[in-house]
Amino acid sequence: MELSSFIFQLSALRATLRRECSLMASRRIYLASTVVLPLMLLFFMCTIFGDGQMRHLPIGIVDADHTATSRSIIRNIEAVPTFTVSHHYTDDASARRAVQRKEIYGYLSIPSDFESRIMRGESAVLCYYYHYALLAVGGEVMSAFEQALIPVRMAPIMLEAETLGVAAGRMQTFLLPMTSDDHALYNPSLDYAVYLTLPIYYIMFQILVLLTTLYALGSEAKQGSAHAWLRSAGNNIVVAVGGKLLPYTLFFVLEALLANYVFFCWLRIPLAGSMGLFALTSVLFVVATQAVAVFLYSLFPVLSLVISVVSMVGSLGATLSGLTFPLAAMYPVVQHVALLFPVRHFTEAMQRIVYFGGGVGDCGPMLLVLCLFPLVSLLVLPRLKSVLMNRRYDTLE
Repeated sequence: MELSSFIFQLSALRATLRRECSLMASRRIYLASTVVLPLMLLFFMCTIFGDGQMRHLPIGIVDADHTATSRSIIRNIEAVPTFTVSHHYTDDASARRAVQRKEIYGYLSIPSDFESRIMRGESAVLCYYYHYALLAVGGEVMSAFEQALIPVRMAPIMLEAETLGVAAGRMQTFLLPMTSDDHALYNPSLDYAVYLTLPIYYIMFQILVLLTTLYALGSEAKQGSAHAWLRSAGNNIVVAVGGKLLPYTLFFVLEALLANYVFFCWLRIPLAGSMGLFALTSVLFVVATQAVAVFLYSLFPVLSLVISVVSMVGSLGATLSGLTFPLAAMYPVVQHVALLFPVRHFTEAMQRIVYFGGGVGDCGPMLLVLCLFPLVSLLVLPRLKSVLMNRRYDTLE
């Protein structure tokens, strides 16, 4: 009996697979969601950061001094690769409005008496302003301004030291008594693509996986073919869901593996750990994300409603993954909620593998949690079967 039951279930799985492959071939939306959009996303992530550095950010200059000193300062600013001096303004008000309109990301203001105050040995002030609502851009502009203006800040002191007969070699001891030796760990080139491309791709990829899985399940109810779907699976809801989602799982897994190859072998993103372990993590992430979609649809079997819920869940994943803001700095309740999102565990495992060279022992807890998501979704499959059998697609009970 057990063998015959197994053969029957295997036959039902093949029938469900054939049915789903036929549906996929007959509807262009499946081609778009499983092939076209993931490949477009991969292309987008490979090109969005350019060479990985912020270059030629437009800034402005307000030169109210119009002296040899101010022109020298402007030439120093123009030599900084981060900047492009795109505008010259007559007053601070015009430059400030340009920053507010995001025509420029910052500006340097040179006061009218700057050179004369320096010549008299008085304190002179250079002001620079930058758009810090955009944190990454603002940080780059601020850092570039500080580095570019160091010679200007040191020039009066060096001039005075020279008049007192201090040797150039001794000036360094009191101008810069301490020097910094910076070592950027895990991303020595400070390349934005190294630490953003990979996690952002998977955060956006999970939204495609969630929505495609939801539509594949919900379209049966929408088209009134849920009973035919269950009959092809022998009224076994596990076989029905497994057979329906298996083709999408294969597509998404292949695309995740392709993305890994492109990122690590073509874009040369440093990988300290094992490519095989990261591939396993990617596969588990795809399956866990599909399981979340099954779980949510079983709880809210109304396609229009659950798509909204899943869109919110996918968007929250970007924040709760800890990529944009450290999870340790969030409220404790938010830290616990983040554990309900597969992308959080994937991001943690990814960082340990890619940056720290972690192995199975380091990533084991995260991989185990990713394996639990499909098991949890099995608990709500009886509710999904009841909803489909009784045609309760438009009510939440």
